[in-house]
Amino acid sequence: MLIVAVGVLALVLVGCDEKEKEKEKEVRPGEVFQGYLADWQSLNYAKMYDRLTPEAQAKISREDFVSRYQKIYDGIAAKGLAVSDRSETVAEASSTPEIAETTLKYQVRMETQAGPVQFDHQAKLVRVQLGEEGQKKENEWRIAWDPSLIFPQMAEGDKVRVQTSKGERGEIVDRNGKELAVNGKALQLGIVPGKLGDAADGTLAKLAEKLRIDVADIQKKLSAKWVKPDLFVPIAMAPNDDPKPFADLPGVQFQSKPIRLYPYAEAAAHLTGYIGEISAEQLEKRKGQGYAAGDLIGKAGLEQVFEDRLRGHGGVRIAIADADGREKAVLAETEAAPGEAIKLTVDADLQERMYGELKTDSASAAAIQPLSGEILALISSPSYDPNAFVRGLSDAQYAAWNDDPRHPFLNRFTKGYAPGSAFKVATAAIGLDLGKLDPEESKTIEGLTWTKDKSWGSYYVKRVHAVNPVNLSKALIFSDNVYFAQTALQVGKEAFAEEAAKFGIGEALPLPYPFKTSQLANGGIRGDIQLADTGYGQGELTMTSLHVALVFSALVNEGNIAYPLLTEEDAAQPARVWKSQAMKPETADLLKRDLVQAVSTPGGVGHGAYIPGASIGGKTGTAEIKLTKDGPGTENGWFVGFDAAKPDLLLAVMVEDVKGRGGSAYVTPKVKRIFQQFKPE
Repeated sequence: MLIVAVGVLALVLVGCDEKEKEKEKEVRPGEVFQGYLADWQSLNYAKMYDRLTPEAQAKISREDFVSRYQKIYDGIAAKGLAVSDRSETVAEASSTPEIAETTLKYQVRMETQAGPVQFDHQAKLVRVQLGEEGQKKENEWRIAWDPSLIFPQMAEGDKVRVQTSKGERGEIVDRNGKELAVNGKALQLGIVPGKLGDAADGTLAKLAEKLRIDVADIQKKLSAKWVKPDLFVPIAMAPNDDPKPFADLPGVQFQSKPIRLYPYAEAAAHLTGYIGEISAEQLEKRKGQGYAAGDLIGKAGLEQVFEDRLRGHGGVRIAIADADGREKAVLAETEAAPGEAIKLTVDADLQERMYGELKTDSASAAAIQPLSGEILALISSPSYDPNAFVRGLSDAQYAAWNDDPRHPFLNRFTKGYAPGSAFKVATAAIGLDLGKLDPEESKTIEGLTWTKDKSWGSYYVKRVHAVNPVNLSKALIFSDNVYFAQTALQVGKEAFAEEAAKFGIGEALPLPYPFKTSQLANGGIRGDIQLADTGYGQGELTMTSLHVALVFSALVNEGNIAYPLLTEEDAAQPARVWKSQAMKPETADLLKRDLVQAVSTPGGVGHGAYIPGASIGGKTGTAEIKLTKDGPGTENGWFVGFDAAKPDLLLAVMVEDVKGRGGSAYVTPKVKRIFQQFKPE
């Protein structure tokens, strides 16, 4: 009997030892949980699924489990996921059969498109027996998963909903608050296909005729995959926002749509520009800046230049909604923010009046306040209506503008042109400041042409008026090319180039708008002939109308060139000059008086701008555009003017192709009318 008892005891001890070994072999719940969290942080959803209880796996397939996490995280643009064990101690739950489950805490942090999301939650781990039927069962700890482990507020059937809202685009207004580019409403014309009736083809034909588009364009929109019989299908913006012409067409309906408006249309088109749907190229260039396909972006003008300031910032709301779409909880939210409103120094009424004077011409013009440097107007003509681009531009209208030989899409006020005789003011200032020009000296110049010497061969400088002798005042009154060619030669090409730089020649204008940089010559003045031509504004010299206006601002600023200002924000800064002492104060005063005389003198080339009772000073310019000296070509006419007694407006106007139309004399009456109508508010 003793032997039997000892044997039984040995068997019991062996059994207990095997159970202890099995217990040591069993993975503890804390280790399982940490493995699950590590898989989660590394986005290994399939491995996470392998750690779920059989009961949880019976409710959701591996494919659906993986897809659900992926879709939620992709939908909210989750990044920087951090999942950590927040249990107070590493779980050491007993492996005895009596302990079947335990609860462990965790924390989740992530960044989303709506901002950071962070929460603390807990998960239940259950001990389950796994193994084939008839074989020894193994005890394992598994995650008792349910949707609340994704987000604590989630239950079965709930969804994560992402809602976006657009931040309104900032508006552009003039110095007096008048609207240049603003947000408004327009009537969107559309079709509800199910209401077209039996005569659908006839209705579409009539609609196409009224909208001046092809029936095929309408049918293409109606055949889109998303279209259903009862849905409103946008077709075009209602012309003039008037629904009445379409009242007899069944199935045609209207909706109010937010739209960008350009109240000054063609008059300010090249200044404001327009917005349009972002292109694939722009989308790639602005990758990571929050743009998406279908977004609107500045395409031209100030809309493009100030895109980053004008653009509104979208809002995002991430919430949990139940199966019926009712919102249960908000996980993160960023409110939409409007873009910045930009107030310009521009005077919209002056802009419109100047365009009205020039709209039938190919022209570039700039208006400034010459004391402060505030830009009052920038004109490019011919022009186009930017509203057409946001309301829907027909192929016919685009072709008409694009094929127009006058090039209405060309922004002329940003381009450089030979300033012609308008540059003689700079040449005179250079000569006077360097002591190379005596304003009282009467020079003998005979005939209409002049050649320096035999080294010029057959080349010559030509003038229009055979005035003899000529001093500075007469040279300005009659715009004597020979006088200023000789002045440039007396200065010399190195000194001339150095002094011209004081006027900003060769330097970009200090503005955000992309103006063409002026130039004195391509690679420097190469000889006397080119220097002589440059002296009276020809050769390879090019300047924008704005730069020419700024040069003339020195005449009323004691020789300082005003710093150009385009926005009210810039104008609020302490007063600045762009080029200090571009000419001496006494030189500026002398030239100012001479230019007033150039306009007031009957028979002078600038007399067309004369206004009795005003002290209009100015300089004409006629720039020849041709390949050879004696060959055929065209002429551009200039006039740059200001009121010397009341310098609140300075105009620089250039009109192309004035040959046969009076040259610069074609321009002066236009400038005169602008001065007469100008009434600063």
